[in-house]
Amino acid sequence: MRSRAGSLRLPAALGAVLGLVAAACASTAVTAPETTAAESSTTTTSSTTTTTTVPAYEYPTSFTDEGYPLLGDPDAPVSLVEYSDYLCPYCGRHFTVTAPALIARYVENGEVNFVFRDFPLADLHPTAAAGHAAALCVAEQDSGLFWAYHDRLFEDQETWKSIPFAAQYFENLAEEVGADLGAYLACIESGRTAELVNGRVAEARALGFGSTPSFQIVDNRTGDVYEIIGSQPLAVFTEALDAVVAGESLPDVAAPEPPQLPYWASVQGLQPDPDRPGFTLAGDAYRGDPAAPLVVIEVSDFQCPFCRRHTLDTQPAIDEGYVDTGEILWVFKHLPLPMHPQAQLAGAAAECGGDQGAFWEMHDLLFETVDEWAVDPPDEVLVGLAAELGLDTGAFADCLDGRQALERVLSDFNELSGVISSTPTFILIKDGRAQGISGAQPFEVFQNVFDQVLDG
Repeated sequence: MRSRAGSLRLPAALGAVLGLVAAACASTAVTAPETTAAESSTTTTSSTTTTTTVPAYEYPTSFTDEGYPLLGDPDAPVSLVEYSDYLCPYCGRHFTVTAPALIARYVENGEVNFVFRDFPLADLHPTAAAGHAAALCVAEQDSGLFWAYHDRLFEDQETWKSIPFAAQYFENLAEEVGADLGAYLACIESGRTAELVNGRVAEARALGFGSTPSFQIVDNRTGDVYEIIGSQPLAVFTEALDAVVAGESLPDVAAPEPPQLPYWASVQGLQPDPDRPGFTLAGDAYRGDPAAPLVVIEVSDFQCPFCRRHTLDTQPAIDEGYVDTGEILWVFKHLPLPMHPQAQLAGAAAECGGDQGAFWEMHDLLFETVDEWAVDPPDEVLVGLAAELGLDTGAFADCLDGRQALERVLSDFNELSGVISSTPTFILIKDGRAQGISGAQPFEVFQNVFDQVLDG
């Protein structure tokens, strides 16, 4: 068992919302909990080394004795062990921005080797585990092929993250990097690497990791292990690696204050507005019990087809199982994407409906009838929807022609754009902590996450 020589705690430069929404994908603290037996095996390496060409560099590759892919000199004095998820955007950012500089600085001179460990987060990225299993099938053929496949999975995140069943993509990619397709398909069919991925996720969680990317810096000369959590700036890694390579212990540094929730996600901002029933003090529509233990803030776009799918197919089950039972307070915020030209006015229509006590009725009707009002101009159709709901159409039309309702939509857009890039996005808040779910996921994904958070 390895003992730890010290701990390192450093902040990450994250925006308030972005850091919190992505907490399950990238945390802000760097910590050093007690070492477990599982850690003692992370850097023992095999002697067999091959060489592969991967984008912008050529380095020796191999596997540890436990089968983890390794880049660099197996006998390097220090190892950087990465626990990662191929669909985590922060892992992708580390791969693109930070890892190349670290490789050039430390792997080239043999001071540090890199070890990759699978840690797909199924609750956030349901299809990621299949990519990890595919990469391990490629790894069975050659360590160099693995790293080439690894790089492509990160480079192509945007391509395969939205494919529900990406088996053909993974197969094509295996062929592109030079793997034997018959051996690859036989491996996939056996399911053995899928089981291996599940085991490695369990190992990561047993070590106390709950977010990606997470890292161990291991001094192979002494067995001391330090942890870095999150996609930290390059300087965080170089400072820590330089110290460990030099044989120095890392000092304890006071943990930073956690980022503060914005007003609309704070306890105060989420309180009901006594002057505007059905809206929070921050001005957002809600349904459910304001005293519910879990708050879910839905960031949505009325012209987004995936938001529509969520509302019509998944939200009814969520309402029945969690909102109507008092376990979740559900809050709505607007993020009309530029690609949807009528989305801003549709958001204003929902707000105008809310002024007459019918926000959620208008919300549902807008999603049901998007093909009717997604025209230029949509005003007449939107007023017709108000009439269908029995609203005062004169007051509704005046509201739609005015700026007040639209300004509420644009205020949300200005707060969220640049922080959240896609819709729908769901921000879960419990006990002052937040995490996110991206995309129109199946109900089972929400159910799994909700139950974990509520039981936690």
